[in-house]
Amino acid sequence: MKYLILIYHNPEMAKLWQSMPPERRAAGLRAYEVLNDELRASGELVATEPVSQTKVTRVTAHDGRTSLSDGPFAEAKEHLAGFYLVDCVSEERAYDIAGRIPEAAFGVVEVRPTLDLSAFG
Repeated sequence: MKYLILIYHNPEMAKLWQSMPPERRAAGLRAYEVLNDELRASGELVATEPVSQTKVTRVTAHDGRTSLSDGPFAEAKEHLAGFYLVDCVSEERAYDIAGRIPEAAFGVVEVRPTLDLSAFG
């Protein structure tokens, strides 16, 4: 089953990241490399990417017209920073993977199972 692991960032985390000594930041980035290498080797990694926190566009479509709103949006305290899409044997395994993401120490990582919409026709 596939799970989407969402990694969020907030202003407090950005301040913490900037205040860390370079070697600690390097260790955090290394944790991602190790996790990515392990997930590739196990065949569980479908995709992972960081995403821009400064370029966000909200798209709406009504009556054949598409409208765009640029962000980031001030009302949001947390911004999506990246994601993993993994294909693993169980929800517990997805939780295990999510727990290894450095941001999990700050409680800003979510796990969502993907849905099979084939039943809808």
